[in-house]
Formats: sequence, structure tokens, C-alpha cells
Amino acid sequence: MSATADRDLTEGSLLRPLLALSAPIVFTQLLQVLYNLVDTFWVGRLGQEAVSALSFSWPPVFVLISLGGGLTLAGSVLVAQHKGAENFERVEEVAGQALAFVSLFSLVLGAVGYVMAPTFLRLIGAEPGTTVFEYSVEYMRVIFTGVWFMFGFFVFQSLLRGWGDTTTPMYLMAVSVAVNVVIDPVFIMGFSENPLFAMLGLEGLEATLLSATGFTGYGVQGAAIATILSRALATVPGVLLLFSGRLGLSLSLSDLVLEAATVRKIVSVGYPASIEQSSGALSYTAMTAVVALVGSTAVAAFGITARLTSFVFLPAVGLGMGVETAVGQNLGADRQERAKRVVYMAVGMLVAAYVAVSAVGVVWAREIVGAFIVGEGADRVVDIGAEYMYIVAPTFALMGVFHVVKGCFNGAGSTRAAMLMSVASVWGLQVVPAYVLVTTFELGTTGAWIGIAGMHVGSALIVLAWFLRGTWTENVIDEEEEEAGPAAAAD
Repeated sequence: MSATADRDLTEGSLLRPLLALSAPIVFTQLLQVLYNLVDTFWVGRLGQEAVSALSFSWPPVFVLISLGGGLTLAGSVLVAQHKGAENFERVEEVAGQALAFVSLFSLVLGAVGYVMAPTFLRLIGAEPGTTVFEYSVEYMRVIFTGVWFMFGFFVFQSLLRGWGDTTTPMYLMAVSVAVNVVIDPVFIMGFSENPLFAMLGLEGLEATLLSATGFTGYGVQGAAIATILSRALATVPGVLLLFSGRLGLSLSLSDLVLEAATVRKIVSVGYPASIEQSSGALSYTAMTAVVALVGSTAVAAFGITARLTSFVFLPAVGLGMGVETAVGQNLGADRQERAKRVVYMAVGMLVAAYVAVSAVGVVWAREIVGAFIVGEGADRVVDIGAEYMYIVAPTFALMGVFHVVKGCFNGAGSTRAAMLMSVASVWGLQVVPAYVLVTTFELGTTGAWIGIAGMHVGSALIVLAWFLRGTWTENVIDEEEEEAGPAAAAD
């Protein structure tokens, strides 16, 4: 194995390597959200209908992406535990199998999503024949056409995370986001009254480009085109690096040939995460449908606040992924107590940070929401979005705890437990209560926001109770070696 920036968390101090591992993950996750925030910001310049189209489009896209995205977790867990056990040749075999299987899966999902886009939109309450519906279909179909570029980066990032290298994905994502920031407004609005040129004082250049090309942008569809093109700039180099040997991992084409035993293990570890993530995405879809009962203005507000909230939670998700790697490596090395210490340390850091974040969300609620919507109907969108922040922001720390402890379960390979807790939380503690509060008690969006806040509280209590039981501390690689047979054992 070549020398790389990968980290071994089975020896020495925990705090510094955990932060060094998690910080790039957090930054990478924040960059991921910037795709959506940039889209929302520039599409918001087109008006409420365009923002509503994004709000309707993203839930079904997220559902299908989550089905395959959960499988990438198996690659991370198996790579981390094999590295902890020093089964280095098996690491590369597992990594190649995960890349090949997830790639095939993504192509199937992309085809399904492209064909079923109108049906998905009708199911969540988008009205056929409207401008919003047409915008939504256009956006979704572009995303599904290029969905491998999203999946490819997810699996690349996951494999390197398990290996302990989180900086390389961060650098590639930074380049991708920087390109997206530049090309997004161009593909959306072209060279006709594009605010980007006004912000940069380049109105003369804009007029020249418009005269030469006549390009006035693709509207909402342009946001999807820009996203796919910029994603490709991270995915293609990332996958090539996995085969180069420069990152410690050195995959070969033979590693991509699927083997039944390894695929079974990837599916066994990954399918609960797929169900968990897709269930969470479906719950977001269901919440969009619940909010849609109030009206399209409420949907626009929810689309903005949901993206803002995902931005807030991604540091917790990123730290949870760091915990996942640390727990996986330590359980692979049979160091259970050290794995537990990682969790306590991460929870303490997150709670302290989110107290401050919650305060910012409450105090500047209107200003934060207002930055993402202008034009007709903007004031009402801001009113509804600000109320969301007043009710939900005080519970941010508890949702952060949920993500960190769930990362511990995933790193241990206890993905079924993580799945059950997540599904129970998002549906039993959020969607159902929100629906009842909106419909039976007629609380409007206030009821929906109360449902979200209640889920944050309840989910934290559930995962903490399970963590304290201590039944999650067994690794999964011994079972895998038995299933893989003599060839794997020889490795």
C-alpha cells in the first residue's frame, strides 16, 4: 500500500484524528448542500413557481438516490473493518465490488426515475398541466439522465472514508461546487438580465454574449444541467484515482467482476441503510405532501427551510460518518471500549456547537429565509419559513445526537438497528403526527413544524437508549470471511 493521507484510528489519541478525519467530511457535506442551495438561490430569481418546482422535484429524486446511496455505506463499513483487521488485499476486492454493484444499480434507478417522473410528481400532490408540474418533470429527467455521476462520487467518497482518507473527496467536491456556482446562473438565466453579471459589474460582457449567442437560459431545467456537469468533474477523476494506486487503494479491473458471496455481504450490510435513507427521503416526500395541503406558498417555504435545515445538519451527518469509520476500524481491531469513547466525544462536541447554531436560527430567522426568495408572494413565504425556524431550530442539538449515534451503529455493521430506529422516527414521530395536526386539528404549517421538532426529540431518545444497551459492539467481517469461502480466507 502506498503512503497516503489515510488515518488509522485504532491507536493513540482519539480527539485529534477524529477531528482530522471528520472535518473534511463535514466540509464535503456542506459543499454537497451548496448544490441545492445555489440552485434554490438562482431559481428563486425566477419566482415562486420555479421554487415550488424544485420543492416538488427533489423528494422523489432523493428517494431513488437514497436507495442506491445506502449501498455505498456497505463499502465504507467493510473497508474500515478489513483495514482495522489488516486484511488489505480484501479491502481492494470489496471496494471494487461495491463500485461495480452500485454503478449498475444507479443505471437501473436512473431509467426508472426518468420514465416515472410524472407519476412520482402526481403522487406527492403536483398538479398536472401546470407550469410547476412541467418545470418539475424537466428538472427530474435531467437529474436521472446523469444520476451515475452522483452515485459514482458517493461510492468513491464512501470507500475512501472507510480507508481513512477524507481529504481527497473534499478537494474534488470543492472544484465541482466552484464550477457549479459559476455555470448555474448561466444555464438557468443565460445572458439576459442575469443577476450574476450585474453583481460582477459585467453588464457589457453579458450584452455582447447575448448578441453573439441569443442564449436566454433553460430556466429550472438549467439548474439540473449545471448540477450534472459539475458533478461529473468530481466523479470521473475520483473513480480514476481509485485505480491509480495514488490513494492507498489500487483497484484493478478484476476487482469489478461481481462475486456472489461479496455481493450478498454488500446487500446484507447495505440494504438496511438503503431502506433507512429511502424511508427518510419518502418521509420528506410525505411531509411535502402534508405541507401541500396548506398551499403552494407553504411548499415553497418548506423547500427553502428544508434545504437550510439540511445545511445545518450536515456537520452532524459528517461527524457521524467520521464516527462510523472510527467505530468500524476499532471493532475490526477488537477494541470495543475505544469505539464507545469515540461516540461520547463526538456527542459532547456536537451538543455544544448546536446550542449556538440554534440561537442564530431563531434570532435571524426572517433574514435567513428571506435571502432565498424575492418577488410576488415572498413576504408570505418568509412568514411561514420564519415560523419553522422558531419551532424547529431549538431542537437542532438533539437531531445532531441522533446522527452521531446512528453513525456508530452503521460503523459496527448494525445497519438493521439504525434502519428500524430511523424509520420509526421519521414516520411514527414526524409524518403521522404532522398529518394529524394539519388536518384534524387544522393547525396548518404550524402543526407540520411541531411534528418535525417532535421527531428530533424522540429520535435522540431512541438511539441513546439503544446505545446504552451496548449490544452493537460486534464486527461483521468474520461472518463475511466464512461466506466468501476459501479464496477470501486466503487473503
